Amino acid sequence: MAASSLIDIGGNTNEAGGPRQSDLDKCVHCGLCLNACPTYRELGVEMDSPRGRIYQMNQVANGAPISADYIRHMELCLACRGCETACPSGVPYGHLIEAAREQIEQQRKRSLPVRLFRSFLLRKLIPSRGLLTAAGMGLYLYQASGFQRLLRAGGLLNLFGPLGSIEALSPNAEFPFFFPKIGRTFPADGERKYRVAFLAGCIANIAFARLNEATVRVLQKNGCEVVVPADQSCCGALAVHQGMKDEGRRLARINIDAVDLDEFDAVITNAAGCGSTLKEYRHLLEQDAAYRDTAAAFVAKMRDITEFLAAIGLRGGMRPLNVSVTYQDSCHLAHGQKISAAPRKLLRSLPGVTFREMPAADVCCGSAGVYNLVEHEMADQLLRHKMESIATTKAEVIVTANPGCMLQLEAGARLYGEGQRVLHVVQLIDEAYRPIV
Repeated sequence: MAASSLIDIGGNTNEAGGPRQSDLDKCVHCGLCLNACPTYRELGVEMDSPRGRIYQMNQVANGAPISADYIRHMELCLACRGCETACPSGVPYGHLIEAAREQIEQQRKRSLPVRLFRSFLLRKLIPSRGLLTAAGMGLYLYQASGFQRLLRAGGLLNLFGPLGSIEALSPNAEFPFFFPKIGRTFPADGERKYRVAFLAGCIANIAFARLNEATVRVLQKNGCEVVVPADQSCCGALAVHQGMKDEGRRLARINIDAVDLDEFDAVITNAAGCGSTLKEYRHLLEQDAAYRDTAAAFVAKMRDITEFLAAIGLRGGMRPLNVSVTYQDSCHLAHGQKISAAPRKLLRSLPGVTFREMPAADVCCGSAGVYNLVEHEMADQLLRHKMESIATTKAEVIVTANPGCMLQLEAGARLYGEGQRVLHVVQLIDEAYRPIV
């Protein structure tokens, strides 16, 4: 179908199911995005740059087939959105790559085993508390039994090829899980100044249960009554990024229904990747008349934890930490949500913290949702470069604002670093509030 025959119907796609032509036309091919693109920096291949990918999207819009090469170039994109920050024309690249992947998902059939695995992972496992709990218990037993340490120490995982490399990125199962706290209300410490809803995520309830608990404590310390809505679910980010927008829309409706917006001053997330998708529910549901207005109201109250805390200001009563830290920008916080000053403001406000800025802090670490699992080689290259940047700071603690980045950086500290601690911003704040034992 020729580009001139495409009719915009809102959202991120056209009636043919691909990227919206008016968004593609915003690209003036200036090339300022090139150095901001991790895959272009690594490969130097034009078709693996934002400009090159937009050119290919235009070719498909004008009738070119969705070829194996086209799919490969779209899949190799991290969707880090660094190009959006660099772009002077306001090209909504994140929306474009998501629409391109949705079109691929609709028009190109994957093999049956791959379709079944993706459907189980994204439609069944991740949104299900029961299945996640069962998977988390299996992971916990694997780790607590010492079997993981034995395999890693003996180098036996190397026998499994790519699976061994992927295992190095596996999170710790943090038992007890956070799931039992969903549905509960936690009172503010002292006078209540705010009432907030906390969206605890999906996998984070198993792998980052202590982070979720720290988030609740820090909010309480700062005058917040914290409600963890009972009916919340996965935010839908992983599904949307993989082109399964129908699943993302289903999960968006669940989360919107789970929060009575009139009851809260803000809706909080501690995961930058989730927050970027949560803040785009209005775009995701733009064509849903029943949810369009409510989605816009939901987005208006959605806040990243660092954004919220920096805005209200931290209460005193903290102890000096006496530690040097550096900060890795989460792509979906810095580029997706345009928040980079808030986490740094919080870190610099902590007593006894020496903040050291790393070079290229806003270049992707290679995590990017499940990217480090499906594109391990590229992700590993990016991680090595990130650890080289971190090494120049000689910081004792690496801080970031997204659980996925934490997993990637923990692997980097273990494999290529000096065993530095890796923490979320809110975990460091939580440590400052703890009494000296």
